[in-house]
Amino acid sequence: MLKEIVVNVGEEETRVAVLEDKILVEIYIERSINQRLVGNIFRGRVENVLPGMQAAFVNIGLEKNAFLYVEDALPANSQDGGGHAGYTLGANICDILKQGQEILVQIVKEPIGTKGPRVTTHITLPGRYLVLMPTLDYIGISRRIESEKERERLKDLAAGVKPEGMGVIVRTVAEGVEEEELSQDIILLTKLWRKIISRAAGGTVPNVVHRDLELVQRVLRDVFTEDVDRLILDSRYEYEKVLELQDISNPRLKLKVFLDERENIFEEYGIEQEIEKALNHKVWLKCGGYLVIDQAEALTAIDVNTGKYVGTTNLEDTVLKTNLEAAREIARQLRLRKIGGIVIVDFIDMTLEAHRSEVVRVLEEEIKKDKTKTNILGITQLGLVEMTRKKVRPSLAEVLQKPCPYCEGRGKVLSEETLGINFKNQIYNAARQTTAQTILVEANPVVAARLIGSGGTSLRDLENKTGKSLYIRGSASQHIESVTIRPLHDNEEIRANTLPVKPGEVLEVKVEEPHMTNFHDGIARINGFILDIEGAAAFVGETIPVEVCKVYRTYAKARPVRT
Repeated sequence: MLKEIVVNVGEEETRVAVLEDKILVEIYIERSINQRLVGNIFRGRVENVLPGMQAAFVNIGLEKNAFLYVEDALPANSQDGGGHAGYTLGANICDILKQGQEILVQIVKEPIGTKGPRVTTHITLPGRYLVLMPTLDYIGISRRIESEKERERLKDLAAGVKPEGMGVIVRTVAEGVEEEELSQDIILLTKLWRKIISRAAGGTVPNVVHRDLELVQRVLRDVFTEDVDRLILDSRYEYEKVLELQDISNPRLKLKVFLDERENIFEEYGIEQEIEKALNHKVWLKCGGYLVIDQAEALTAIDVNTGKYVGTTNLEDTVLKTNLEAAREIARQLRLRKIGGIVIVDFIDMTLEAHRSEVVRVLEEEIKKDKTKTNILGITQLGLVEMTRKKVRPSLAEVLQKPCPYCEGRGKVLSEETLGINFKNQIYNAARQTTAQTILVEANPVVAARLIGSGGTSLRDLENKTGKSLYIRGSASQHIESVTIRPLHDNEEIRANTLPVKPGEVLEVKVEEPHMTNFHDGIARINGFILDIEGAAAFVGETIPVEVCKVYRTYAKARPVRT
């Protein structure tokens, strides 16, 4: 498998894309105004201790207080060799923390939505091969290292280099390395820890005492490993900085670092288009089937459909092939979109148990490529696959998008029919409450056209029922779900606010469609107000100059201006 890392450095943001066989599987984005917080260490003050939640809120100087759960607040070195708290069961947060107490905490989960960051008192400092845990006496080996012999070897090496009273976790990339490399990592990490302790001893509270590395440096530490074929950067400054860092940490990998100063490297590699697709509701599969991905705050539902794929042999074969391709694409989308929490996958129903097992097996194989902890819980009685994926940072959609200010995240707006009925009721209420004989109604052009009706029939009906003279005006700036209803009290105000055109006025308009009954005429609209243009049917789709001849209450007559 060809694995590449492409780095795009811009003025306001740095983006890193991970590609496997030229297919985008992961994207990291860091903006100057919104720096990543996970890994940062703070000296904070306990603001509230909540025994009912077995948690505390800690002021670390951010907009929202951090959340500290009891398991993450247990005293240093109180965990056993298996990494489990010695007295978690029955431990009371009130016995561990007091309001106003100053503590050292590290962010383990970014603030998401309305929630503040989650923190722990058990600090971890990641290096190239090891993660140092200064507050826990423990040795752990990455689960991705499968060989028992290698696990035992690394455990012995880690025990030899581990500082007394501290813990280490051996990372996957350490597979096959010698004691000297592990020892160098430990020396650097223990120096860093001493520096953090020194900074935390003085200064104000709350205060940040350590920031994790910037995006490119984190990629070098966590992603740029021996299995990567190429690291490509579009910034000469970052390229030279990477070479310097590799000189110190891993000179062998320098041969895999390349500079490509193309103007838009993401466009050239097709990454820009893939990011756009990753924000779509629907994801098409190569076979013609598709996925529908619905993300809620704590749960993501993924529906698999055959779509345009009709297969070649029989229904079971068609369903199996679609589900297998969907399983691979779902694993990729989870990584790419950074989806976390509960995930429910509704695969197409399969009658054969062997087919269901095959789909789950393929999904499990693909999930192994994901560094974020993911658990597949199996297939429910309803044929749904339940999964959980650790959520440590905002999803791609949360980083790049914000809720629509119009629909407020619903993803839908009221139909023209519903709005027409609602607005008519509002007009009736307004008519009853005013003594003015004329009322101006401003609505979105689509809704305004419905209120006026074909040939003004709906408008005349409204006037008969209200006993008022109504002017309905379309406005493109008006939100489709809102309406402005205003009584007009004098003739001058009526003339100034009602009709959008005047006789003799020359306008540039686009002829949208032929007239329904006068086939030689064309129809144009100005904010929903209709212009009936004589002999303009031949100009449908074109923008032409016209002169307004006569103006009526619901439309105006015009003719083309000969040039």
